[in-house]
Amino acid sequence: MSIEVVNITKTYKNFTALQNVNLHIPEGELVALLGPSGSGKTTLLRLIAGLEQSQQGRILFNGEDNTDRDVRERQVGFVFQHYALFRHMNIFDNLAFGLTVRPRKTRPSKREIHEKVHSLLRLVQLEGLAHRYPSQLSGGQRQRVALARALAVEPKFLLLDEPFGALDTKVRQELRRWLRHLHGKLGLTILFVTHDQEEAMELADRVVVMNEGRVEQVGSPEEIYHKPANPFVYSFLGRVNLFHGRIQNGRIKLGEAEFEAEHDVGEGPAVGYMRPHDVEVSLHPPKSSAATAVQAQTERITLLGPIVRLELKRLDTKEVFEAEMSRQRFLELNVVEGGTVYVTLHNVSIFVDNAPAIKPTRAYVPQQVSI
Repeated sequence: MSIEVVNITKTYKNFTALQNVNLHIPEGELVALLGPSGSGKTTLLRLIAGLEQSQQGRILFNGEDNTDRDVRERQVGFVFQHYALFRHMNIFDNLAFGLTVRPRKTRPSKREIHEKVHSLLRLVQLEGLAHRYPSQLSGGQRQRVALARALAVEPKFLLLDEPFGALDTKVRQELRRWLRHLHGKLGLTILFVTHDQEEAMELADRVVVMNEGRVEQVGSPEEIYHKPANPFVYSFLGRVNLFHGRIQNGRIKLGEAEFEAEHDVGEGPAVGYMRPHDVEVSLHPPKSSAATAVQAQTERITLLGPIVRLELKRLDTKEVFEAEMSRQRFLELNVVEGGTVYVTLHNVSIFVDNAPAIKPTRAYVPQQVSI
């Protein structure tokens, strides 16, 4: 089932939680709502579920308006961060609850409920635990029970509110793989809220990046990471370096590093954004005339398993930034703290005010400067 959000606005007294939000989620996709705390992710999820009502806008399922429908009429499976299981019921009864409370006309027989519950236990890989109580299960097992209970009523789609937020890192990683596999088997439309960037990038078909009640960008994990729409998306997703400079005479100047702009963007201050893994480090100036290198001092070296992170200070602008490289490359270079290196800046995205990113076409090396 597809979900469409049209011009949704939600306010709480003097606080605007959502501002004119538009979003389309195609049928069968696994979509992440990603953003910092207070960005409106959970509010949007609750509006789609029917747990809250908006002041403006519409919510459509498969093109049918569900804005004013009660939560019970929407046939939504909702899973909370803290499981919300009935502690006094065993796992079987927890899963069967949504079926046993149906009106008599639509309520399955006891045999059908028994078969349904055990089928769900097999699906979530918890066979043999039907007679245990929630307190006798691990956090990961309880969350799988919560998902199975949501599936028991055969929802049109699943809404998950930070489903793995209360679990430790290892269990979260295991459940991510499990949920991705489950989605592949069921083909349900699943919308989940998270503030964990890695979780969104690993799980989702598409990611919706939110900030201050607005949708900043929608795209595949690849698109939003490598082609961020604005400085917020760039800064929020992963580690990033910022270089301050100017655009002048069609050239982008970030200290000694200069690039040609892809088109005429006028003149004025600009900020360059770049990932640490796009910083090329060398002990010598680059031989290529198509590259501009700047000198930097190595302030700190941090070993992170197979990755080494360098904290560097540019000698021209005094800006501090990071570079990442493989451990093998680090050993080859033999970089030391306090030493001087040459860095070449690759894949820089330039932002001027709130305009779209400017991609430099190539590095520019002034003829009068010897690198």
